Amino acid sequence: MPPIRSVDSARILGRCPDRLSLAEQIELTGMTVALELYTPETVPLRRIDAIGETAEGCIAQLAAHGLDPRRFEFVVLKPPF
Repeated sequence: MPPIRSVDSARILGRCPDRLSLAEQIELTGMTVALELYTPETVPLRRIDAIGETAEGCIAQLAAHGLDPRRFEFVVLKPPF
């Protein structure tokens, strides 16, 4: 199992993935983020609610904050180029 990278999630959580700087995009390449699923009832903003090495890591973070992981999609971030 590869080592877990240390990412300052406080500066990433709550931000739109499209608004990350190039340096942040490169830093987060390969990481998984949780984005709330779109429904007509919620119409969520595209913002990062959890970040981890895997979807399971994101699920644990969401659950720790009392959020239902079934309401989120998990996306592996790709390099910006």
